[in-house]
Amino acid sequence: MSIYKVTKKYYNNSGDFMKKILDELFSLQDEEYREFNSKLIPTVAKENVIGIRIPVLRKYEKEIRNTEKAKEFLNSLPHKYTEEYNLHALLLENIKSYEDTVKALNEFLPFVDNWATCDIMSIKIFKKHLDILPEQLDIWLDSTHTYTIRFAIKMYMTYYLDENFNISYMTKISKLRSDEYYVNMMLSWYFATALAKQYETAIKFLEEKKLSEWVHNKTIQKAIESYRITDEQKTYLRTLKRTGES
Repeated sequence: MSIYKVTKKYYNNSGDFMKKILDELFSLQDEEYREFNSKLIPTVAKENVIGIRIPVLRKYEKEIRNTEKAKEFLNSLPHKYTEEYNLHALLLENIKSYEDTVKALNEFLPFVDNWATCDIMSIKIFKKHLDILPEQLDIWLDSTHTYTIRFAIKMYMTYYLDENFNISYMTKISKLRSDEYYVNMMLSWYFATALAKQYETAIKFLEEKKLSEWVHNKTIQKAIESYRITDEQKTYLRTLKRTGES
């Protein structure tokens, strides 16, 4: 059953499209969740958070996917509310063309202003183009925008730590330096995941102090908290913690 009665009528005015979608989003609002979620994304003003649980938003995205108003919505940047950006991110996941997806992401990523919107994206078409994807990821890694960089690191973590692993990618990521908390947290997440999946290679980056001290120590913390790291490995990781380096 539909969670919201979505009209198929084509609205000639883009403002009508946007008003309709915004009205529908607010109909899905959960005030209690809004209070909770707004505290998790401190980079976003509370008045710009509607409060929609992700499973509910995903159901709504499925209902409007491939409609004219969805197409209009994707051409309506910038948005105001975080849930509009989350909806935009979910719609991007289902674009069928790799080239169109990259184009849409290049338009969208500069507007992303929080870690949750950045991390929600799981781009399906990327799986079919893993041979050429790194070229685009490297362009995003060179961005000055926090969440564009974070997204690129996440894609390397998602697609290139298993059968498509290449040490050159890990080396490249290890050289990144940033003063941005949300970039450094993703770097730590990347290397903690690398320890779980490519331990013998990843551990050398800690032993040889290839990471910034903060990322190094946060990586160890995250790895020690992971069930995918053995007790023996955790014991050794604790000996690698760095303190007070200039």
